[in-house]
Amino acid sequence: MTELPHCKTLILVRQGHALHVTLNRPQARNAMSLAMVAELANVFSQIESDNSIRAVVLRGAEGHFCAGGDIKDMAGARSQPAGEGEQDPFYRLNRAFGQMIQQVNESSKVIIAVLEGAVMGGGFGLACVTDVAIGGPTVTFALPETGLGVIPAQIAPFVVERIGLTQARRLALLGLKVKGEEARQLGLIHQYCDVANKLETAVTSALDRVRHCAPDATATTKQLLHRVGKEPMATLLDDAAAQFAAAVRGTEGSEGTMAFVQKRPPAWAEVNATEHN
Repeated sequence: MTELPHCKTLILVRQGHALHVTLNRPQARNAMSLAMVAELANVFSQIESDNSIRAVVLRGAEGHFCAGGDIKDMAGARSQPAGEGEQDPFYRLNRAFGQMIQQVNESSKVIIAVLEGAVMGGGFGLACVTDVAIGGPTVTFALPETGLGVIPAQIAPFVVERIGLTQARRLALLGLKVKGEEARQLGLIHQYCDVANKLETAVTSALDRVRHCAPDATATTKQLLHRVGKEPMATLLDDAAAQFAAAVRGTEGSEGTMAFVQKRPPAWAEVNATEHN
């Protein structure tokens, strides 16, 4: 079992098969600092090989998910000498976030987001790479970059993947705010809870579903979904057939079949959901 790192900008709580990660800079509406980016990247690196962690729940402290990038980091980069290409401090700052968000996107874990208050800029992008997004009554999405004279450089590709080019154009080019039910209709969130106390019930339900799904099969399925549209369909389906055959003959396939015949839960579902680390 992975020993969780000490973090200054994150609160980490292990609960059963889930790791709860809270962005903890409430004084800045949990704006994404370089330190937070580095700590998130480190956490996801450390848990990737820990099979006992099957889900990650991301949320923000004190009513906001994440209001974007940290203005102080931007000011610090501006005070440094301008460089070219990768040497430019703004390049390094921006690219570090992109590398972290790609890492979260490609994680083998099921990523569940609890979205409240500000979900803007970098927070918007982070929300777009989660597998299950649950929004509360105060949730407000926005891509304010163009109104600030900058661009959603590392975020835009993931927004397009999430809601499609047409809607991404409208939100990014007009800097619109999207709330509640409209966010659900666009696909930014999968479930909208119009009352705050429904959020925890929705998270518990999602984690219970994760518990009933085989961990290796879940990870392989997630990898397969990411490949759609990025390689020839025939090649993808050939490889998927090989993975299916391996899964059927593998440990999880055998256990799943036996559990179905014996009318009992499979072994991977027997997780003590109240276990704390």
